Amino acid sequence: MSLRTFKENLFSKGALRGIAAIVIFVIIWEVGARSEQIFGFRVPFLGLVPPPSSVFVSWGGLIGEPSYWQSWYMSFVRVFTGFIAAVLIGIPLGLFMAVNKTFYGMAFPSFEVLRPIPPLAWVPASIIFWPTQEMSIAFVTFLGAFYTIVINVLGGAKSINKQFLQAAQSMGASQWDIFRRIIFPATLPSIVVGSAVGMGITWEVVVAAEMISGGGSSGGGAGGGLGFFIWASYVGGSYEQIIVGMISIGIAGYFSSELLRQLGGYLTPWLKTR
Repeated sequence: MSLRTFKENLFSKGALRGIAAIVIFVIIWEVGARSEQIFGFRVPFLGLVPPPSSVFVSWGGLIGEPSYWQSWYMSFVRVFTGFIAAVLIGIPLGLFMAVNKTFYGMAFPSFEVLRPIPPLAWVPASIIFWPTQEMSIAFVTFLGAFYTIVINVLGGAKSINKQFLQAAQSMGASQWDIFRRIIFPATLPSIVVGSAVGMGITWEVVVAAEMISGGGSSGGGAGGGLGFFIWASYVGGSYEQIIVGMISIGIAGYFSSELLRQLGGYLTPWLKTR
């Protein structure tokens, strides 16, 4: 992306609307959090939340703390470890189920039985069966993206117009040519969507898993991940830091999903012409 394009995107109407919405939200939050001081009565919910001014002051103090960035690092490592494993296993599995009816009939029933089980329900079992808490967190994170990716890949491949496949077969195309020239390119948009959605789920899952398992192998508050950072802040009564942790997760999840969307746009340039 060139500097000119970046400036155009930054000052576009959509970006300005987004900035205005954030500013309005922060103002409403500040007024609501200080409603008892300003109006003499407490606004429900917002009146119990620390004001953004206090949150930003607390955040400023944390920026220089190595343990805060170590929590970012640990959560990122866990998310991308589980996500990459889900991509490497989920995409081939979904494609193979789509092109092979025998394998689909054998694998899909078991897949559908396991899919409704929430990833967090696996936390106690994964802690028992995996040798370390770090591996148990990675496994639960993997499950968060795995089912979403497989379902999207399978749905994308199943939605391909069969006339395209029949036309390719009538012109003598091999099964490999049909797969790499028709099935895989046609499934790419579904892969991108499933990956972006799966990435969001992995952040939700890893934070909860870090809370439940105590931050993994790091044990203490330093380096236990953003989920354990939030839990430690709650136990310590630092409610401003709880909000800091929540905002940090939102920022991390946004940039992770945006990275996948940019990669998806690069891999599917034909969608931009629509």
